[in-house]
Amino acid sequence: MNAERCFHCDELNPASPRLLANVRGGEHAVCCVGCKAAAEWIEQLGLGAYYTLRSEPALRHDEVPDFSAWERPALRRLHVRDVSEERCEVVVLVDGLRCPACAWLIERAMRSTTGVLDVGVNALARRVVLAFNPQQTGLAELLGALAQLGYAPSPLTADMIDSQRQRESRGALKRLVVAGLGTMQAMMMAVALYAGVFDGIDPNVREFFRWLGFLVATPVVLYSAQPFFQGALREWRSRQLSMDTPVALAIALIYLASLIGILAGGHEIYFDSVSMFVLFLLVGRHLAMRARHRASDVVDALSRLQPVHADRREGEHFVTVAIHELQSGDIVRVGAGSALPADGLLLGPACRIDESLVSGESAPVRRLPGETVIAGSHVIDGPVEVEVRHVGADTVLAGIVRLVSRAASERPRLTRLADTRAARFVLRVLILTILTAAAWAWFDPARALPAALAVLVVSCPCAFALAVPAALTRAIAVLARRGILVIDADALEALARADHFVFDKTGTLTEPSFDPAAIEVLRGSREQALSIAGALEHGSSHPLAIALRRIAESAPDLTAASLRQIPGAGVEGEISGVHYRLGRSAFSLSSPVGDESSACDALILADGEGVIARFPMQERLRPGALAQIDALQQIGIGCEILSGDSSSRVASIARLLNIRQTTATATPADKLARLQALRREGHVVAMIGDGINDAPVLAGADVAIAIGEGSAVAHAASGILLASSRLDSLAEARAIAAEMLVRLNQNLNWALAYNLAAVPLAALGFVPPWLAAIGMSSSSILVLLNSLRIGRGVGRGIDAAHSDRRVHAGSGTAGVVT
Repeated sequence: MNAERCFHCDELNPASPRLLANVRGGEHAVCCVGCKAAAEWIEQLGLGAYYTLRSEPALRHDEVPDFSAWERPALRRLHVRDVSEERCEVVVLVDGLRCPACAWLIERAMRSTTGVLDVGVNALARRVVLAFNPQQTGLAELLGALAQLGYAPSPLTADMIDSQRQRESRGALKRLVVAGLGTMQAMMMAVALYAGVFDGIDPNVREFFRWLGFLVATPVVLYSAQPFFQGALREWRSRQLSMDTPVALAIALIYLASLIGILAGGHEIYFDSVSMFVLFLLVGRHLAMRARHRASDVVDALSRLQPVHADRREGEHFVTVAIHELQSGDIVRVGAGSALPADGLLLGPACRIDESLVSGESAPVRRLPGETVIAGSHVIDGPVEVEVRHVGADTVLAGIVRLVSRAASERPRLTRLADTRAARFVLRVLILTILTAAAWAWFDPARALPAALAVLVVSCPCAFALAVPAALTRAIAVLARRGILVIDADALEALARADHFVFDKTGTLTEPSFDPAAIEVLRGSREQALSIAGALEHGSSHPLAIALRRIAESAPDLTAASLRQIPGAGVEGEISGVHYRLGRSAFSLSSPVGDESSACDALILADGEGVIARFPMQERLRPGALAQIDALQQIGIGCEILSGDSSSRVASIARLLNIRQTTATATPADKLARLQALRREGHVVAMIGDGINDAPVLAGADVAIAIGEGSAVAHAASGILLASSRLDSLAEARAIAAEMLVRLNQNLNWALAYNLAAVPLAALGFVPPWLAAIGMSSSSILVLLNSLRIGRGVGRGIDAAHSDRRVHAGSGTAGVVT
């Protein structure tokens, strides 16, 4: 290590005082106290190997910033999600996250920090997901520890995302421009030299052009090709071969061989080839960066949805405040065309809301007073007033960003497998290169170097390395844009191979409904009963509450106080001083009345004097359910219903959906046993559910799919989440997952076919190095372009259009079960 430069950040060390850091059994000069503390802390954590694995120096530590502002309640609500009393989550952007060694250091250092429960690092998107126990550590301390490592955290906001992306794009563009200009100049020199071979050229002029070629190629090799050398150095240090190793070797060999050719008076120089080689490589990487940015556009667009300001009611007027000043219970006004600043309850009037980017639902959704609205959605008909319930990190929007970020930070099985194969392939390429050089050195030494370089370049595993991540990234992005969130990247592969779909009934295939004509009013009027029921269910997201509010829309508005929801039973509250209960008969009354079997299918509204009204419940098929089942069966996928409901109700729904295999009155243990039996028979099982009791069953399937409006427990156990709650997105998800596997296999097959065809030709000397560079870069670009085709042939709605037409032609109305 150069004693004049800092061991940690590689900045120049001051002449005095001389600071030394004890790292890896030796003393190393550092530039400041901050770098000394950072280096010694990394060593104390047992992570000194970072200095061997890294490809770039860390950021300088003049001083660790103060992050106490993050602890302020207003700012904390905006970025930190309180999962429970013992778990909080935050997603931050980080500067200085440059390579996998940085991700390695962050994961291990932060996991060893007191109070940290989990760490996820996405090096490509430069994001860190931290889960921590607030009773053991504070957010400011964690961010300070992250900054002490040399990675300054920033809030995940649109401005910070744009700034970070601009820096990355600007750096890549600079290298590309230098390579392009250098290649053009090197080609001009090469044309003059090639013409001189046939027409004659003065030796002094020839040498002049050769040195000019060296001059213009040097910035291309030393600056534009720098990422390849850094990557190769990192691979050698970590003893893991990948695509950067053969690329760096090829560039270095071509450049050095050409320089030796000039000095020794040799005939062949390749400055034009090495410049063109670097240019094509950078074009491929630039396209890969663009594809990666497009893949993350969905998450970034979600981050931009939430507005910066909101109009909050203060007394009789509305005042514009910053978004972090909002609190639960505030009333905000949102104009037509504006985005909702927070999750909340629509106070009025009824309006249409565009939730397309959040849920994937292309058509505006009509929302009634008392229904939940989502932050980031755009109000079509305004202005409206909304009562704030969740702000910042607790919103549905922030949850979607966390889920997609977490999926992107994982390394699925396919990626790990591709990396392993690429490493083995690189080793074989290096051996083949040596054998080719040795063979030509025996037969024709003058052709040994060009042939070896051609083999090294033409067989570079860029296409192999890009085949899997390009397809996965594109598929996750396309699905997220359609309201299908991939929580576990491995779930995509399982979904594509699934041959048996198991559905829960209630809340998945069906949704509850009420017939106003069937309401039994024992006291008072029908309108009064509907008004009381609507007021008691105000703000509830339960499917029964939503259905009840819809039939109570035309009834006079009432306001309930002291509302209290009892899970699995009902809701109670006070209206005009009278205490009401709405729910199952055992809850609404001291004891059930009437026939117990019929009572369980109705909601009872009661007060202290007894029953006021009965609301018989019905079930109707969820929109798109029949079309989806038909589409899945048309392509040979088995479908069955696995429900805890009664046999008669399950059989009725099965008949409407043409499903033959059903299991009724099943407990969670029964459901799990059924899934295990299917898997023993060789089926790849996909389970679709929404309720709390579905969570263990979802965890036992090959791929678990949860409905977006279901319980949080079901979401946590799932690998894929249908955020829009549209069942027609289920066939889309499987079609896109299947297409991902097809494109992925096409990419791998193309890479294999290309190498099998090109390597023998290169070894035999028929492919010059410059043509090998074009072939290798073209194969990589072709893989990326093929991956970008994912999703273009799958339209919204069900994948089988003929099934959709047949279903609509054969069914006049949706089935209703009473």
